[in-house]
Amino acid sequence: TAGISVKMITGDHGATAAAIARQIGLEKTGRVVTGAEIDTMDDAALHEKDGTWAVEGDPMEGALLALGAKCGFAAQETQEKYPRLDTIPFDAKHRFMATLHEIDGEKRIFVKGAPEKLLDMCAAQYDASGSEKPLDKDAWLKTVDGIAAEGQRVLAVAVKTVAKSAQNIGFEDVEDGLVLLGLWGLIDPPREEAIAAVKECRTAGISVKMITGDHGATAAAIAREIGLEKTDRVVTGAEIDRMDDAALTQAVLESDVFARTSPAHKLRLIEVLQADGKVIAMTGDGVNDAPALKRADIGIAMGRKGSEAAKEAAEIVLTDDNFASIAAAVRGGRTVYDNLKKAIAFLLPVNGGESFSLVAAILFGLTLPITAVQILWVNMVSSVALALSLAFEPPEKAVMKRPPRPPGTPVLSPFLLWRIAFVSTLFCIGIFAQFALARAAGLDVETARTMAVNTLVVMEIFYLFSIRYTHGTSLTWEGILGTPAVLIAVGAVTVLQFLFTYAPFMNVFFGSDPLTFMQGVQVVAFGLAVLFLLESEKFILRRFKKREKA
Repeated sequence: TAGISVKMITGDHGATAAAIARQIGLEKTGRVVTGAEIDTMDDAALHEKDGTWAVEGDPMEGALLALGAKCGFAAQETQEKYPRLDTIPFDAKHRFMATLHEIDGEKRIFVKGAPEKLLDMCAAQYDASGSEKPLDKDAWLKTVDGIAAEGQRVLAVAVKTVAKSAQNIGFEDVEDGLVLLGLWGLIDPPREEAIAAVKECRTAGISVKMITGDHGATAAAIAREIGLEKTDRVVTGAEIDRMDDAALTQAVLESDVFARTSPAHKLRLIEVLQADGKVIAMTGDGVNDAPALKRADIGIAMGRKGSEAAKEAAEIVLTDDNFASIAAAVRGGRTVYDNLKKAIAFLLPVNGGESFSLVAAILFGLTLPITAVQILWVNMVSSVALALSLAFEPPEKAVMKRPPRPPGTPVLSPFLLWRIAFVSTLFCIGIFAQFALARAAGLDVETARTMAVNTLVVMEIFYLFSIRYTHGTSLTWEGILGTPAVLIAVGAVTVLQFLFTYAPFMNVFFGSDPLTFMQGVQVVAFGLAVLFLLESEKFILRRFKKREKA
């Protein structure tokens, strides 16, 4: 009644399952689907909609259905005429699948899978006339290598005739005696955005590895096409099995391509990389990928063709199954981290400058340049509004050209601590200097404090434009224009600060006084001076870092 559908999945007899299902109140008990029926159901289907054919299910199976249709074998008609009687499902360990059919009164087993595996299981091959002759294994392996070198996934298909009484098949039925029918070459061209994403990841210091069950030559060709760096050596699953951890760690450093691998190999590769101090993000879609996805620092499952087990084990699910989305997520993550550090680097110096000015005045017995209620105004209005605008900052141009930060790097890095201390000191000096200049010019305390508060806010605004670019100069046309969020925040703070200075009721609440035009120019000059000093500091630090690298 809550709208939750309950299904019964059991190993019991169909009649037993149906009886229990009716007893416990399940709704749809008229049909019982058996495991044998599930095995005979399509792995993929082709559907036409608005003149366009689309694949439902496994893409490779869909490609084979399309090939069959082009050869005159309509999928539905063929499946109805030659239904599956039994199936050996595909398993990464065995690298093939088999189906049993009755054709023209004979029972035949059709097997498709990795060419190297099937060639070991075949005893003969068909010639052009359809007659059997001894298998020329070396010639077929040479053909496989040629197809794979073009970046195509190669599948072999073979057949075996069995007794007419056969109703079920097992591994013992297909271990030998097969007759090779031929090879299929399938290609799934890499997306242009995936090639660009791999390049972007390499620029960002992220090493991309290909771990696949395909033929080594296929993997190497695709790896070169998408722009992987270390493609001269392809490490196979058989080689991984013979390596100890030290040798495998060295192989991972020397190669970006791993072929004919199993899910167990993926798990081991992750473990040796993590032992070497690397942070691992791994993609996967199969049930057997779940342990590796769980073990990786970041497990990424495919949302479209991924199994539920893979999605449950992963931290991230790609709804579009597109590698470019991973690069976009890295860019977004770096942007969020940068903006968080910018907000911290903005708020702490502002509060530090205010605090230092009060502490210094009390310690040295000086007149407070800013009162407590005026500091409250600055913190509640200008500081919060300006800091919030940093959350909407777009990525900096070089965000994907920086190497990854070490995992243990604290948010308050030595550079950030230096920046907080440096800017806090500038703010404190600016507040005191403006207050002292105003008093020296013969202005009363209220006017001097109003100039000091406005100087603090103006310095915040100019500091905001500087902190927006922590890895480059802010003195560009783009930097001056800012973003909509920054301009809105600055506009709102400016309006509120004019109210603070000129509105009579605000003068009563906060003890402020209206300023003249030249006094306002003097306030803005302090903000420009702070911006100049901050950009000079950034320029010096960049030159220092370049010398260190040199």
